[in-house]
Amino acid sequence: MGFRLDKCGDSCYLGLMRIVMMATGDIAIPSFKALESTGNLVGLVTQPDRPVGRHMVLTPPRVKEYAEQAGIPVLQPERMRDAEAVEALRALEPDVLVVMAYGQILSQEVIDVPRVACINAHASLLPRHRGAACIQAAIEAGDDETGITIMHVVKKLDAGDVITRASMPLRGTETGESLHDDLAQMAPAPLLEAISLLAQGNAPREEQDESVMTYAPKLLRSHGQIDWNLPALQVARKIRAYHSWPGTYTIYPSVKSGGDKTLKIYPPVDVFSGITKPVGSRPGMVLESGPEGMLISCGGSRGGAIRITTMQPAGARKMNAESFFAGHKIMPGAILGLPSEG
Repeated sequence: MGFRLDKCGDSCYLGLMRIVMMATGDIAIPSFKALESTGNLVGLVTQPDRPVGRHMVLTPPRVKEYAEQAGIPVLQPERMRDAEAVEALRALEPDVLVVMAYGQILSQEVIDVPRVACINAHASLLPRHRGAACIQAAIEAGDDETGITIMHVVKKLDAGDVITRASMPLRGTETGESLHDDLAQMAPAPLLEAISLLAQGNAPREEQDESVMTYAPKLLRSHGQIDWNLPALQVARKIRAYHSWPGTYTIYPSVKSGGDKTLKIYPPVDVFSGITKPVGSRPGMVLESGPEGMLISCGGSRGGAIRITTMQPAGARKMNAESFFAGHKIMPGAILGLPSEG
């Protein structure tokens, strides 16, 4: 038993707690490194290697690579609920099981394996934004803050008692990608604090208020299609939130091909809430187009418009507006988001 003040703060006490981490997503890498540096991490459970990219190259989760470099044993069961997988986990004799972006629902049998607790590091301020798309949801909803919640794992999704939270303000300029990275760096401190409290036997248990719970389900690529009937601010938030997954896109009439094509849209996005629109304008109508970008009318009771400056037509590279309009034509008056009638 001993203090590790250089690794987890003046009040952090981990003793001889044996820790196993269950993680797959890159957001867990800083937390994995922090746990490994304490000397208490005795195993990693992660998803099997998967085919990735156009050539379907079998690729391991990045966190697995860090574990192998550190000499940490790695388990990669296809189904964590299988008896063989559970027994392999038990053989590691964990006191604490830390779950973060693992990617499988845990059975009660797995939750009960650790001697002290099974805990989860979740990238929102629970009970707000339970579910897989919690990072994107905070941006899309226009939240003033978000953060990391460390909670006990129960069979109901993200519903366990809270041990601790760490919060950060949202400036209104974050993307899903940048916020993911910020939260990844934030997570180790509250995680180590929670494990220290568990080691000392005085970890709090705050029951979540179900009446204010919100849910952010897993996003699919199809969720990225822009609905121009939404107000400009909501459209802009979605473009920021969904970068870089699942991305946002619209349909545009291609003068060159005579049909409709898909146009990916990237941040940054400028919002014009009080713009005066021409008579007859409608949501999705292009108001201006050229080297400085494309001004697009949005809907809602107060209307508004957004200007986009970075885009990617189907089958081409990502480019700025000047490059796009050098080879493509979307004239003012064109309607985005609606397949042309033919």
